[in-house]
Amino acid sequence: MSTTETGCRPEAAETVDTDAGPARISWFPATGTKETGSARLVLALGHGAGGGIEARDLQALAAALPAHGVTVALVEQPWRVAGKRLAPAPKTLDTGWRGLWPALAAAGAPVVAGGRSAGARVACRTAAELGAHAVLALSFPLHPPGKPEKSREDELLGAGVPTLVVQGGHDPFGRPAEFPPGEYEIAEVPYGDHGFAVPKKAGPGQDEAMGVLTAAVTGWLAALV
Repeated sequence: MSTTETGCRPEAAETVDTDAGPARISWFPATGTKETGSARLVLALGHGAGGGIEARDLQALAAALPAHGVTVALVEQPWRVAGKRLAPAPKTLDTGWRGLWPALAAAGAPVVAGGRSAGARVACRTAAELGAHAVLALSFPLHPPGKPEKSREDELLGAGVPTLVVQGGHDPFGRPAEFPPGEYEIAEVPYGDHGFAVPKKAGPGQDEAMGVLTAAVTGWLAALV
């Protein structure tokens, strides 16, 4: 296992066979639970269609949340484990996620399903079916860039469990103001694009942007239990 760009190293990696092929879970166990000996939550995070678990938001959460009693599981879909460059159809992504869910549930704590972009869509589509405790949607792709008429709001609104959307203020896949009313919460990372990168000329720096994201998620998770 290699150290990520943020210096965050998983304690263990687990390969899980699914009907879509082998998937992989990198585990970042909770460290703030010495009295109880177990995490209060497991946060499972899938990656997007154009990258892997090295994404800055996934790595920031894996580094920050274990100290708050949350085990983070970064999930690599079978297509990524196989070294393919293009993600398969959404139904295949859902198949992979369903197949690894028992391994996530076996950790012994309520599982919050989540992910960034395509991974957020997977979490929303399968949450109720799999019995997810809640959903964390990072950079939810509300619509393709420049095509607001092709909305995916039904996936978000249909999650059926408590949901937090964390969205960059300049995300071309949907700015926070574009999101429809519904039974979910939304937090904005000012100036952030779809990968939560902020321009150098913007007021907040990249570290501050990640601080906004991790604070929003930490507070929301604390309120779930």
